[in-house]
Amino acid sequence: MVTDKDGVKRWKRVEVRIKDHVHVPVFASGMSTQFYDECLDDYLSKMAMEQLPQSQPLWECHLIKYPTSHAASNIVFKLHHSLGDGFSLMGALLSCLQRADNPSIPLTFPSVKLHTNKNGTNFSMFRNVLRFFSSVSNTVSDFCSSIVKSSLVEDDKTPIRSGRSGVEFLPVSIATMTFSLDHIKQIKAKLGVTLNDVITGAIFLGTRLYMETMSQGSGNACSTSLVLLNTRMYGGYTSVEEMVKPDAELPWGNHFAFLNTPIPKLRDAEAKNNPLQFVFNARKIIQNKRSSFGVYLTAKYLQLVEKFRGPKGASKYIHRTLENTSMGITNVMGPMEQIAVANHPISGLYFVVTGSPQSLMAGIMSYVGKLRVALLVEKDFIDPKKLKSDIENAFDMIFKAACEGSTPPAD
Repeated sequence: MVTDKDGVKRWKRVEVRIKDHVHVPVFASGMSTQFYDECLDDYLSKMAMEQLPQSQPLWECHLIKYPTSHAASNIVFKLHHSLGDGFSLMGALLSCLQRADNPSIPLTFPSVKLHTNKNGTNFSMFRNVLRFFSSVSNTVSDFCSSIVKSSLVEDDKTPIRSGRSGVEFLPVSIATMTFSLDHIKQIKAKLGVTLNDVITGAIFLGTRLYMETMSQGSGNACSTSLVLLNTRMYGGYTSVEEMVKPDAELPWGNHFAFLNTPIPKLRDAEAKNNPLQFVFNARKIIQNKRSSFGVYLTAKYLQLVEKFRGPKGASKYIHRTLENTSMGITNVMGPMEQIAVANHPISGLYFVVTGSPQSLMAGIMSYVGKLRVALLVEKDFIDPKKLKSDIENAFDMIFKAACEGSTPPAD
């Protein structure tokens, strides 16, 4: 970033030297996969803490050419958020990859359907008026809570929120888990909810169970999840060439906003007796957010902050909002088919946001019939193995209750 003659910060085009961006670490040779698992974890933790060099384009590629328990080798892309959001960066990555089974056939993605009412579009005037006022109420509530959260109110300190200053510079640990989309769809069909309701409910329930185990009573503490949302009219990924056009329908860059989503409390959901209530609570919260334009108002407000206070002002606003919440959740849609890089099939695909002033961040991504979740946690504060186990246990509780019980679909 440089300052032009008008005093405006702009990107400066520079020459890219590949050797400055591609890194190949060297570990001891001939060791076990468990040894390389630890090497990879330590390497990722160190890489997450290090800032990208400001004297060159803000991206790196790390090639870890050692077999772990999950793959023969790993490729890690480290990309600064100023380059673009998850939609932009995912589109760029996919333009470099091909289908593993047939490179000549384009990748496909899960369909995105608009949510419609099963009774059709002939609503009564009274119902439309109620929906209008409900939407207005939710919009005002969401927008105001976002402003308040960024400046005045912060979550309680709990086993998932240390509240320390400079959390983004502390060591981190990463844990990954995989859920079957078929199992999620079974729960969806049984309960009459969405895929997003199911996985969000499982993460919320698992997180609360972890909190309660680590500190009795914290399962009912005031905790908020900051959900990052894409504000484009999403219709599937397009090529980089299409995204960078001045009038692009799905433009490159950062087009996102965030909404504060309260994490349901254990006492409200009666999780031990009825884990499905966590899914229904998540559904209710998400539905209220869907009927709100708060996310778009927040995005517009962020644009105004950047316009009048500059990039640093917008950055401080986002930082404060993240700092005052307990966790972040963001998701990206991945391809339905297996992809390959240089003819090497990719067995797993995960992503997570680093450098956030939060002790817990979750990245969710669909890929080849699986929903893959990566957890980035503050090291030596959150136990990643325990949290992972609790979330997986929460999902099993929900699956068992939904598919073996007789709970009716949600209203």
